[in-house]
Amino acid sequence: MATVDLEHVHKTYEGGFEAVRDFNLAIKEREFIVLVGPSGCGKSTTLRMIAGLEEITSGKISIGGKVMNKVAPKDRDIAMVFQSYALYPHMTVYENMAFALKLRKLPKAAIADKVKRAADVLGIGSELGKRPKQLSGGQRQRVALGRAIVREPRCFLFDEPLSNLDAKLRVEMRAEIKRLHLALGSTTVYVTHDQEEAITLGDRVVVMKDGIVQQCASALDIYHHPANRFVAGFLGTPPMNFLEGRMVEDGGRLWFDEGTGRLPVPARATAALRARAAAAGPEIVLGLRPEALAPAAAARFATAGSELAMKIWLVQPLGAKMDVFLQTERHSRIVAHIDASADGAAPAVGDTLPIAADMERAHFFVRGEDGIALA
Repeated sequence: MATVDLEHVHKTYEGGFEAVRDFNLAIKEREFIVLVGPSGCGKSTTLRMIAGLEEITSGKISIGGKVMNKVAPKDRDIAMVFQSYALYPHMTVYENMAFALKLRKLPKAAIADKVKRAADVLGIGSELGKRPKQLSGGQRQRVALGRAIVREPRCFLFDEPLSNLDAKLRVEMRAEIKRLHLALGSTTVYVTHDQEEAITLGDRVVVMKDGIVQQCASALDIYHHPANRFVAGFLGTPPMNFLEGRMVEDGGRLWFDEGTGRLPVPARATAALRARAAAAGPEIVLGLRPEALAPAAAARFATAGSELAMKIWLVQPLGAKMDVFLQTERHSRIVAHIDASADGAAPAVGDTLPIAADMERAHFFVRGEDGIALA
């Protein structure tokens, strides 16, 4: 396996469109890196530049310490798995998996051994004589994975490989890919727009927007300590709630004033927010994950002084949990992700309840779509 390094990589297309801007990332051997972001953020372009399928405009890409800027894709010793599977329809599963090895002129016995071992690992050993049209979507994806595995490359590249599968199969294949990564010890770069995939698969997650890296860290670090409002809102299901308001001093402590009520600022954030207020004014954005909200009577966290009256306009049962959609006079869409009651009873649409916020888990941001995190 090999390290992969991207240093000040830019990609500008004809006409001046900047798809990727100043991308820097050092990927360690055996690391699983996930590039995630909305459509058009530059994640697939970055992957294709690593593969050599896109020329870089400037910067440097190295694999295993060797600069790859001018090296042809076939000579980079990487294997890429595409969203479309890219299987040869006229070949059997065995022939698809063996094709690259035949091009390398490996002995037939060695090819047969590699294909059989990969097929057994992927659970498609009984499908080797079939053609792709005879397989399910999940089986086709396993063949695409097997074709990559038999090459024993220094680096695996995945470009949204699960997008064509149904939800249940996506979850199964996600676990399969992680299991394979752990078993093979492979250096892996994986592109997805699905933030659940990013959280569950990546050793580190790179969140991108408009061709720029917004944050790179472990999934849990990003989830609990987002660098800005975009990252906070992108990672997490349901997404983080954002309430615009202002900071006010009262009774010797700092409060967040939502406009219809106040919430206490936790001690860990007080100094940073007072400094922000002194420098740029009291306007601020409060971020609360849906699991940090609950009806005050059922909350499992301290609620004293941290309640706002909210009206319920939708309830979505999810088995053991439910999403309750709420509103205040200032904010029309707030979601609480709460436990369902044992008797199946649910809050009633139209009711107004005191909703408590776990302010120890609160986030604070500068105003604006990409406002940086303050605390």
